Amino acid sequence: MAKRLLDRILVVDVEATCWDGPVPEGQANDIIEIGIAVLDVATAERVDRRGIIVRPERSSVSPFCTELTTLTQEDVDAGISFAEACAILRTEYRAHERVWASWGEYDRQQFERQCAALGVPYPFGTRHLNAKTLYSLARALPREPGMAGALADAGLPLEGTHHRGVDDAWNIAALLGGLLAAGRS
Repeated sequence: MAKRLLDRILVVDVEATCWDGPVPEGQANDIIEIGIAVLDVATAERVDRRGIIVRPERSSVSPFCTELTTLTQEDVDAGISFAEACAILRTEYRAHERVWASWGEYDRQQFERQCAALGVPYPFGTRHLNAKTLYSLARALPREPGMAGALADAGLPLEGTHHRGVDDAWNIAALLGGLLAAGRS
C-alpha cells in the first residue's frame, strides 16, 4: 500500500476533446490538458500550478473545442503523450500517495476511462475528493454550482481563462483553501 501523504492536496482539472454535439464516429474524448494546482494543507495556500498539454491519441481538436478551451490542434500536437503525463503525476507530484481533488466526478472518470482504454497505469490513489460536493455541503447550498458560480458565491474572482485546466485547477484550489481556512476559525 502506498504511503499516505496529507501535506498537500493536488487539485486537478482536465480539458478533453469535445464537439458541439455527439462524439464523431471513430473518435473518443481524449484529455488534452491536465491542470494541476497544489494546495498546502497547513497554510490553506496555493503553492504551485502547472498545465500539462497532452497530445490526443484517439481524436482531434474541433473548432468548438478550440472556442471553449483556446487550445488548438497545433497546441496539442506539441504536447506529450497521455502515458508521459500520467507518469509526471506519479513521479513529480506523488499523486498515488496524496489526496487529489476535482470539481465533480468528470475528471476522475475521464482518467479512469482513458487509462483503461490506453492501458496506462492510473496515476492516482483511491482518495479522490469531489470539491463540488464538499463546497456545496459546507456552504449549505440547495444544489451543486459550477465552478464559476461557486467563485461568485465565495466572493472570489475567476482568475485566468475559464475552461483552461491550469486556470480552473487554480480557481478550484482557491475554493478548497477557503474551506480549509474557514474550518480552522
